[in-house]
Amino acid sequence: QLVESGGGLVQIGGSLRLSCAASGRTFSWYVMAWFRQAPGKEREFVAAISASGGSTFYADSVKGRFTISRDDTEDTVYLEMNTLRPEDTAVYYCASRLSTYGGSLRDGSNYDHWGSGTQVTVSS
Repeated sequence: QLVESGGGLVQIGGSLRLSCAASGRTFSWYVMAWFRQAPGKEREFVAAISASGGSTFYADSVKGRFTISRDDTEDTVYLEMNTLRPEDTAVYYCASRLSTYGGSLRDGSNYDHWGSGTQVTVSS
């Protein structure tokens, strides 16, 4: 089970930290990722972190502004979001897949567990 938290309403240029708590599995075996979906748009990749935490991957649109991290002692993955823009407004979803599974980390179809999402709204 994956449970996201930390979403909310923030002003342009502000910051938020999303959390995703995992349960029911060996967290350190899993690649963790964040995706988002804005109204009327398709789901898109935001960031991913390897099972070891040694590698991170970002969408070009968030590179330099967002940081993904994980705490295996807490079975939690985080998404630190800075310099937020109106176009960052979306429902943010946490996803996981076993590290041994192949396929692109940026493709949501390669993840088999999803959270229910947390809303992030960036407004002036």
